[in-house]
Amino acid sequence: RLLSSKAATSCLRQAAIRPFSVSTMKLDQVTHTGQQFAEGDQRNARFGVTGLEKQVNTQWAIDLIAAVPPTLVTKRVVSCDGGGGALGHPKIYINLDQSGPQSCNYCGLRFELDHGHH
Repeated sequence: RLLSSKAATSCLRQAAIRPFSVSTMKLDQVTHTGQQFAEGDQRNARFGVTGLEKQVNTQWAIDLIAAVPPTLVTKRVVSCDGGGGALGHPKIYINLDQSGPQSCNYCGLRFELDHGHH
């Protein structure tokens, strides 16, 4: 027996008085995937039941990657494995023959050939 009968009764009483209405929910923020729940959306019930609010990360990955300046390199072909060893991604090779920065298909890091350095 994990819970005493008093504790079980208390838990049931607390669960019974939790609000199941989403009418008090405020409109939420748009997520990075464009999701936004309307006030009457049934998915809001999970937040009303637990008393928690939906947490939206305002620092989207695309903006974080854009803030990292391109890495200047001296070779026409570079490799990217995401860094971090096992926390990275499969190694790919990026051809820098085209002008301007070229992005890694996995992590978005950008590399650019330094034409002033031959």
